[in-house]
Amino acid sequence: MKTCLSLLLLLLGLCQAQPLVGEEKSVADVLEDNEDMDIITDILISNNDSNEILLEGDLSQDQPLVGDESVDDVLGDNEDMDISTRILISNNGSNEILLEGDLLLPTTRNAMKCFRNYCLWKKSSNGLVTIPYTVSRAYTSAERSRIVSAMQSFHRTTCIRFVPRQNQKDHISVQSRGGCYSSLGRTGGRQVLSLRRSGCMNFGTMQHELNHALGFNHEQTRSDRDRYVRINWRNINRPFSINGRDSITPIPNSRVRLGQRKGMTRNDILRINRLYRC
Repeated sequence: MKTCLSLLLLLLGLCQAQPLVGEEKSVADVLEDNEDMDIITDILISNNDSNEILLEGDLSQDQPLVGDESVDDVLGDNEDMDISTRILISNNGSNEILLEGDLLLPTTRNAMKCFRNYCLWKKSSNGLVTIPYTVSRAYTSAERSRIVSAMQSFHRTTCIRFVPRQNQKDHISVQSRGGCYSSLGRTGGRQVLSLRRSGCMNFGTMQHELNHALGFNHEQTRSDRDRYVRINWRNINRPFSINGRDSITPIPNSRVRLGQRKGMTRNDILRINRLYRC
């Protein structure tokens, strides 16, 4: 199966042959030094050396994205690294089967389909969408506070409410596993949302994975993608641009900046409120 996944990665231009992290720095160092790094890059770097099998950035990687350096070292030195790249690097080596870099594939249904809103979290009679969660004890108190803060950021602008789990069956279990990844929407029962302590504790990265848990896919996989961006296939190699040039160009204005690592945008908030009818 890993051979097939590797072939798929090669065809998609996502199979990584060159290390994203070198021999001198940790993932934490790389991430901390790059405030302008977008969420996807952030997650990619954090997922480097993960034991999960990832697809499209977290798709299965047989070749290392980083060498002898730690993920923290790689992430800390790249100020311009976006969230996608961070996620791919962080998820490299993971044993999970991931789609598009950080989407955990369920064993019970197609992760890309949501029949009759089954994958959406239920809204209560008071109009709020309550999502129970647990946070692993592996995190420090400061890290737990950061995770809770990322969850509470949804409370201020949407009808989403993350609440500590009591005895609810369906809930999110935040754990420090081999990278930054989440299931797409509600899968039923306990669903793991991985935020590795090394590489995935960036605020924007945490919001990014929580958005996946709400049911949102990556923007670049939308069916209408080609109306807004041009994919420069000739610039794509393993894992990204082969010549330092952009692999994705926004249209009609090619100067528009794509991606950031700060957190949710106005459009992100608008999409949440529309999907859940807040």
